[in-house]
Amino acid sequence: MAQISHDEASVVIIGSGAGGGTLAYELTKAGVPVVVLEAGPYLRNEDYMNLEWEAFNQMAWLDPRTTSGSWRIATDFPNLPAWIVKAVGGTTTHWSGATPRFKAHEFRARSTYGRVEGANLLNWPITLEELAPYYDKAEQSMGSTHRHGRPPLPANNNYKVLAAGAEKVGYKHYATGPYATNAEPYDGRPATVQDGFNFQGDKQGSKWSTLVRELPRAEETGLMDLRAQSQAVQITHGKDGHVDAVIYLDAEGNLHKQSAKVVCVAGNSIETPRLLLMSASSLFPDGLANSSGQVGRNYMRHTTGSVYARFEKDVRMYRGETMSGLIADEARHDPSRGFVGGYYMQMISLGPAFLASFIEPGAWGKEFTELMDAYARTAGLWIVGEDMPQETNRVTLNSTVQDRHGLPVPDVHFDDHANDVAMRAHAYAAADSVYGAVGALGTHHTPPYPSTHNLGTSRMSERPEDGVTDKWGRAHDVPNLFVSDGSLFTTGAAANPTLTIVALAIRQAEFLVEQLKTGAL
Repeated sequence: MAQISHDEASVVIIGSGAGGGTLAYELTKAGVPVVVLEAGPYLRNEDYMNLEWEAFNQMAWLDPRTTSGSWRIATDFPNLPAWIVKAVGGTTTHWSGATPRFKAHEFRARSTYGRVEGANLLNWPITLEELAPYYDKAEQSMGSTHRHGRPPLPANNNYKVLAAGAEKVGYKHYATGPYATNAEPYDGRPATVQDGFNFQGDKQGSKWSTLVRELPRAEETGLMDLRAQSQAVQITHGKDGHVDAVIYLDAEGNLHKQSAKVVCVAGNSIETPRLLLMSASSLFPDGLANSSGQVGRNYMRHTTGSVYARFEKDVRMYRGETMSGLIADEARHDPSRGFVGGYYMQMISLGPAFLASFIEPGAWGKEFTELMDAYARTAGLWIVGEDMPQETNRVTLNSTVQDRHGLPVPDVHFDDHANDVAMRAHAYAAADSVYGAVGALGTHHTPPYPSTHNLGTSRMSERPEDGVTDKWGRAHDVPNLFVSDGSLFTTGAAANPTLTIVALAIRQAEFLVEQLKTGAL
């Protein structure tokens, strides 16, 4: 691994997940040296503990955070608004692997949906046509099943129940993917053994993550200096407003300063705005790159919820991959349903410990024990749909609560939009129909978990007054500052975000390489 001097002005990437890890590989592959600052430890695949709560405590970002707003999370999990990873590879080491693309209309949400009361809708400054070649590259890098000749994953029982119900109610678009876990050996990674350990870390490396693919390859170039347990706390700039360094804390709490010619922030949609807001200065009094006032605003987390169905005979949903398939028929724009945008129904399975914690937080008694007693006879799915960006849904600094370094923690404020509520109700009813069609004895509607899809907060926009970054993810206010994660999303779409984050990072890297070659940066 390279060792780059703190005094050497470098491309500094903050975060090593889907955006940051991809960017690190794409840049080093093109001959550009990078420093990667990762707040968490360097956990390898063999370090993972395939026990639910032990793995959660090993991997999850558990630094203090606060939650406000009327969303159910503020009641059930007030100190855990998001379920993301603090480790090398970021949340790609925890994700379940679904890789659907955005649809064309989802890039044109304002034009397609029209004016939605209370929503801060905006068209993306790019189109599906522009991003399509990068989707191709991302799918090939990640090994998405059902794409580019890649074979599908085998169907497990949880999927067979879903598919049978989908067929009976008349759905047409259901399958075991696309999914970024190998059904057969591919790209140096083995085929899955169908052990179902996604949220606990994939010990064998069949599931794509930047930990198993991009970061090792970036390291092989000799051009990446990856510094684990290095928490960025401030981005500084010169009199001209260009960023010039990143200040970070090491594992012992010592401060360091890394000089930078370019800074790419990929800390997820909570830590990215937190860092920009903590980097306020006399030139940027409201936070770095925040002349629009949009840093931290328009936080999205997808409209979610789960449905667990009980059957007479065993399903054993835990066998096979966690997300073994999906129904895509409802992922369309059809306002006759009572809402704009659409949603997917995707497989989900939790172990007994997690199911007990999440199926109905705070519940106890006869109904709860009946749900748990039926564990082996239970099938499960997860709803993931487009939620509306709202300016009031935002990440701010909570100066009354501090982390162990004395820094203000992020507060995540969220209220469901009426469109979100209507979509969730429709999705619950649709899932009930799917399971009812194949003889479910009953279903239980589980409220949303802590957010795994954290989006917005530094969104792309055509006009500087409408967002934080341009179509390349470059800050409107700061020419050598980029955002490289899900914070960029102008709207959330219905699709799981990781594929789009990776595609945008590949595209951004291409732009950065050209800018560096021409001396524009």
